[in-house]
Amino acid sequence: MSLNKLAYKLPANLASAVAAALTDWKSNNKVARLWAKDATVWTGADEGSWLGWLSITDEQLANAHTFKELAAEVKKRKFKHVVLLGMGGSSLCPEVMRITFGKIKGFPEMHVLDSTDPVQIKTLEKKLDLKKTLCIVSSKSGSTLEPNIFKQYFFERVKAKVGADKVGSHFIAVTDPGSKMQQVAEGDKFWKIFAGVPSIGGRYSALSNFGMVPSAAMGLDVPKFLKTTHEMVTACGATSAADKNPGVILGAILGAAANQGRDKLTIIASPGIYDLGAWLEQLLAESTGKIGKGIIPVDRENLGKPASYGNDRVFAYLRLASKPNKAQDAAVAALEKAGHPVVRISLPNIHSIGQEFFRWEIATAVAGSVIGINAFNQPDVEASKIETRKLTSEYEATGHLPAESPFFEAPGVKLFADEKNAAALGGGSKLLDALKKHLARAGAGDYFATLAYIPMNAENEKILQEFRHVVRDKKKVATCLGFGPRFLHSTGQAYKGGPNSGVFLQITCDDSSDLSVPGQKYTFGIVKAAQARGDFNVLAERGRRALRVHLGKNLKSGLKALSKAVQQAVS
Repeated sequence: MSLNKLAYKLPANLASAVAAALTDWKSNNKVARLWAKDATVWTGADEGSWLGWLSITDEQLANAHTFKELAAEVKKRKFKHVVLLGMGGSSLCPEVMRITFGKIKGFPEMHVLDSTDPVQIKTLEKKLDLKKTLCIVSSKSGSTLEPNIFKQYFFERVKAKVGADKVGSHFIAVTDPGSKMQQVAEGDKFWKIFAGVPSIGGRYSALSNFGMVPSAAMGLDVPKFLKTTHEMVTACGATSAADKNPGVILGAILGAAANQGRDKLTIIASPGIYDLGAWLEQLLAESTGKIGKGIIPVDRENLGKPASYGNDRVFAYLRLASKPNKAQDAAVAALEKAGHPVVRISLPNIHSIGQEFFRWEIATAVAGSVIGINAFNQPDVEASKIETRKLTSEYEATGHLPAESPFFEAPGVKLFADEKNAAALGGGSKLLDALKKHLARAGAGDYFATLAYIPMNAENEKILQEFRHVVRDKKKVATCLGFGPRFLHSTGQAYKGGPNSGVFLQITCDDSSDLSVPGQKYTFGIVKAAQARGDFNVLAERGRRALRVHLGKNLKSGLKALSKAVQQAVS
């Protein structure tokens, strides 16, 4: 076993800012203070109450038998599928594990549901043999909308297959003690209930039960995984000097870079560990993106030539030494040669990703301190949830969402915006006119983010990625791509609370089919629509440059037409 290596090459002004930050951390004993849960390392608010993740690896190793027993029992019951029902911090680590480790022989195949899109839910359900499916309902607070309605839906579906007396034995809950979800799980006679740790926020929960219970259920040797991870925990420990501490060094680089305007952290990961980017997006964006400051993570952007990038970038290359990608190696070397700041992290194999979970948690906490924010709250995520709740409550009461009128309409497409954005974008006779005006608003230091409330699948992603890269290359701006509603629990915080440098294109559509939510008047389609509208309302309220494009039922042709128009708008 060995420690994942870290190396970096920075422009002179950034290197001196990093050295100053590390000197400050050393002379003010901040590493020891962080481990002592001293809130004054950040803003002196409640930060000390959110540092349970510092000791979680040790606690989990002390209870390693729990994971071995769960894996053995799951194997014995011959489940074919395990489905994780959750959002954000409850779903992103299990997704990384599923994609990185794949199906483990003798164990069920892992699936993750983190979308209210009815087509996506139905697509997943068709893959499952519900009689042989184990559902893990994962919700820290126990009151998050999506896991609750996922549970309502799948509990009824499984019950129809196995009967009321057996359905509970197909469900596990992971939730904080005393939550509403714990009460539901007990009432419905769930097979097992695993407790979260109240002092660990969702995005810092990868090594807690929220990440490790699903990992054990899919057959991962969790004790072995945690032992490898523990090497990084020790290296980042309270007695490790700031300038030798692998988490603190990375955090100093990220924080100092953001303070200099290099706030677009571009994540490059070897194909075998590519999904780490989705987990990092939430950790970084939700922790740092607030009060007009923060880091905007850029994930899954294809590597371009050095000239494609402005001076607002920092590149982090997570390289899988056992299976590197030569094209990535060459592109990163070219970026370094051109003077862009590059951080290189080498992972010997996939089993060492746990070390990165911990390193980046420390780094994010440190970056938050360097930037001068509370790295553990998420005020603007709550704002979106409140808006969504207003809309779903209205639907429950009246049977419909509030009326809305587009500022432009053509066959298969409608454009919506608040008054201010509509005034800036309206007046044209075709979709292209509005898109030209919208994309012209993106300048140096800005980023372009596509927020797609459509089924998350390879076909749709390919089209979105295509026009995203054209915008990047033509406008020389960073680009982000998120599927709704999952990004609301991830990058949504930074988009609303971070620097006002985003130009947002929200995409919604008429669902080709819908699904009812047992016990509710609203459907999954209505929830998704309410989430998109709530999201847009908060972006508008925060003075963001935003446009919503609503496509008709023929999503495939609508997306292609939109892609063509976006590419024309920047050419």
